Amino acid sequence: MPLSRETALTDLPGVGPARGKKLEKLGLRTLGDVLNHLPQRYEDRRECYALRDAPQDRPCCVCAVVAETPRVSYIRRGLSLVKVKGVDETGTVHITFFNQDYIREAVRRGESYIFFGTVERQGNLFLMTNPVFEREGTARTTGLIMPVYPLTAGISNNLMAGLTRRAADSCLDGLPEILPAGLRREHKLCQTQFARKNIHYPDDYEALAIARRRLVFEELFVLTCGLAQLKDRRAAGAGRVMEGDVEKFAALLPFPPTGAQRRAMEDIAADLRSGRAMNRLVQGDVGSGKTAVAAFGAWAAVKNGAQCALMAPTELLAEQHARTMEALLAPAGVRVALLTGSVKGREKKALLSALAAGETDLVVGTHALFSQGVEYHALGLVIADEQHRFGVAQRGALAEKGGAVPPHILVMSATPIPRTLALIIYGDLDVSVMDELPPGRTPVDTFLVGEDKRARMYGFVRKQVSEGRQVYIVCPAVEENGGWEDGPGMDLKAVTAYAGELRERVFPELRVGFVHGRMKAREKEDVMGAFHRGELDVLVSTTVIEVGVDVPNASLMVIENAERFGLSQLHQLRGRVGRGKHKSYCVLVTASRGETARERLRALCATNDGFQIAEEDLRLRGPGDFFGKRQHGLPQLKVADFAADMELLKEAREAAQALVAADPELKRPAHRLLRKKVRELFQDNAELFN
Repeated sequence: MPLSRETALTDLPGVGPARGKKLEKLGLRTLGDVLNHLPQRYEDRRECYALRDAPQDRPCCVCAVVAETPRVSYIRRGLSLVKVKGVDETGTVHITFFNQDYIREAVRRGESYIFFGTVERQGNLFLMTNPVFEREGTARTTGLIMPVYPLTAGISNNLMAGLTRRAADSCLDGLPEILPAGLRREHKLCQTQFARKNIHYPDDYEALAIARRRLVFEELFVLTCGLAQLKDRRAAGAGRVMEGDVEKFAALLPFPPTGAQRRAMEDIAADLRSGRAMNRLVQGDVGSGKTAVAAFGAWAAVKNGAQCALMAPTELLAEQHARTMEALLAPAGVRVALLTGSVKGREKKALLSALAAGETDLVVGTHALFSQGVEYHALGLVIADEQHRFGVAQRGALAEKGGAVPPHILVMSATPIPRTLALIIYGDLDVSVMDELPPGRTPVDTFLVGEDKRARMYGFVRKQVSEGRQVYIVCPAVEENGGWEDGPGMDLKAVTAYAGELRERVFPELRVGFVHGRMKAREKEDVMGAFHRGELDVLVSTTVIEVGVDVPNASLMVIENAERFGLSQLHQLRGRVGRGKHKSYCVLVTASRGETARERLRALCATNDGFQIAEEDLRLRGPGDFFGKRQHGLPQLKVADFAADMELLKEAREAAQALVAADPELKRPAHRLLRKKVRELFQDNAELFN
């Protein structure tokens, strides 16, 4: 039958319903889907070596004649070995296949085969285990650059390679070209057919690089086109015109604002004056004074007769913000209220009534702020704290509460992100960077210690507590399956057991509490509240405290298994201490002897500059670890790697901005397919483009 991109995989010989279900787990239903399922790496199987010359540090191809009929031996139930003896003019190779009884029939004495695997040498003998093989001259899985695909249980790389070979052979003709010809010429990009064929089956590594460059550019270009459209749409939205005098506000503060705080406030004042709806991100390092900047926005909104809603990710953080805003703004006549899930009954009814009547100026809360039944009198500004914990859709839901004129939106993030990455992640927002700390914030001294220093580290904990201070001890997060992030199978019991051991054996004289992500929200809040009030000396925690409450009395952060965290995450955790007047410390504990891991951790000891750390983290680990498994409202990228493709990202972004400026709705005939692709990419956030 003729094959097309719409051909169902279950219609192909050798697939069938059972394999079809497994392929669906990878999102693969048609040959078109397979064409878009890209390799994660490649194996160079082009060169064939004599046994004597085979490199021993990597897999390679060797050609050998099978000298004897293969022998099968059954070691025990569930374990069989097939032994194959092969020879060439330079030596003899003994090949062992585990649990592959079919090899006995598949390999014939006297025939010549290509074997791909690692060749080990023992004197004059050569050994191979479970190599890939095929008869010489077949050239289906050897003699080429072989793609290695992301797989799932029951789907082999050979099956996947066979499917992509069929897709590449039969579905490339007529493949739609979404990039306009002029754009391809200007940026020296190959055609889509060449790119799709050579990303799966490259003729050589140069062809692979050309194909990959085209696909990376296309992916980043489509993404930034979507974000540029989004930004244009928001920019076109009329905004309430407000005046905000930075000098007048500065006079209300108990301290002079830093240069970075002033610049961020001036940016906000300019946005509020512009007549367009503000969509601004204020991105600052831990402790750079973002709360005062948010307070300026709230003050300006209220002075112009509008209300402000400040959204925080947890109840405890919302309570903290409410106290801070009350202290800063109540003297200026701003009426502050707190709305969280805990506010119930009469109190909630009175609060909602005051909000709807315009008798509350600034409401601080959690997701409750945009729940049903919450009505605003004149919502003029929405402030979201810790952006990457709120999807773009949640910001939009709160914005809709503003009525006919959309409210201004101000987003605060304490995660220092390299500017290039911020341009993508917050591509729909304008960005203000706060890169200096207010006077009085003392840098946290950071030390790296091995397991052999554990007793001394515990002694240091006791010393801090004896001086009246408090201590955090952080363990790696517990995953859904009960194991540690990419580590040995220590389950939740082991983590709680650690807290128990500290309480009973190590620090019986101290008050030790414990908090982790699987506790109910109220339980977590209770424990963290007790720590905040000074009722606990030591808080053992997973990373749930990363975005947490200010505990000015906490002076020591101990991080167990520090090598398991990204540098940016370690920096965020370290920012939990050093918030009061006391000298503060961070101790990174690692049992790792690996030089790379220790080098990463030493980089953290050397600097307190979050942006510098973020650049290093991006270089070492890529972008995923800035956010862990948290959603930041963007589609998953398939080909592009932010760390490796930074220059191409800039090029694609500039090209996208120019194209959207010339054709904002992508309505020109040449842009029809591009528009369709943008919509497909953002289908998970479809409401953004409606």
